[in-house]
Amino acid sequence: MKKFVALIVLLAVAAAASPEAAVVTYTDKMGRTVTVETPVKRAVLFETYELLPASKGFDQVAGLGRYAFEDDLILAAAPGIARKIASVGTAWEINIEALLRLKPDIVLTFINSNQDAVRFMESKGLNVLAIYPENLPELYDVMRFEGKLFAQEQKVEQVIREMEGIFSLIRDRVSHIPPVQRRKALMLMMQQTMVAGHRGIYQDLFDLIGVTNCADSRQNFPEVSIERIISWNPDLIYFVWYARYSAADLLNNPQWRHVKAIKEGNVYKELRGSTWSPRLAPSALWMAATAYPERFRDVNVERVIDQFYRDVYGIPYSRIKQNAG
Repeated sequence: MKKFVALIVLLAVAAAASPEAAVVTYTDKMGRTVTVETPVKRAVLFETYELLPASKGFDQVAGLGRYAFEDDLILAAAPGIARKIASVGTAWEINIEALLRLKPDIVLTFINSNQDAVRFMESKGLNVLAIYPENLPELYDVMRFEGKLFAQEQKVEQVIREMEGIFSLIRDRVSHIPPVQRRKALMLMMQQTMVAGHRGIYQDLFDLIGVTNCADSRQNFPEVSIERIISWNPDLIYFVWYARYSAADLLNNPQWRHVKAIKEGNVYKELRGSTWSPRLAPSALWMAATAYPERFRDVNVERVIDQFYRDVYGIPYSRIKQNAG
């Protein structure tokens, strides 16, 4: 009888410790309703993997996109991950054989110029979710869904609170700047003449840090002429961290010499990290401080960023920089 009672107690404890299974639905960026039983046991992520060090969901991930294994945050938070989790190629070049061998509960990818990749995976019987957050609320929505996937809703809400803490700090410093006094900024992409338009997460980021996006386009990432950039005459130029050019390439290019940002040396490579992850918050703080240094003189930006990494990811920012390459 004592053994029976002990068994019942063990089962009750196990049940209490285990997250309750639930069926979760999500309408993705392609308008498809995707259903999955949570917590998942074998997820594959082509994107949003930078949330994993915070959600501690590595044990529930069977495969990752190739770029995850080059990510400085992942390398710092989960050294040796390549020995534990399979690579499934990229969202553009899927290793379908590796993907099918994993038998995932769900594949989380993003919409790119070829939506056929999503339909191809679906045709192979895979449960595929396509995302493309174009603003902060949509990013939070994706994060919360991933929290449900791994039964880490409370942790994700904590992460969002930490992000909002930094965003509040930024808003306190820049929200009262009159529109006519806001600095004009431009975000350059992989090519020097490809810019971030008035759609997408970069527009949200510019609104947040109190600068005006001088790219007069409603497209996400249009290619424009250098003459058009000269006519916009931005005060600040940022460019993506994965660009194959440097600030010096822009500063020393005679074609750009008439642009105000070039003449004044205000050209900045963004901090490394996905804009579809919690790292958007420290990146926003750094950008705001470069745009309006006079408003952040009393803020130790490096210390705030370090504390964010410790609170969200449990590791110091210095460890991330060691893996930045």
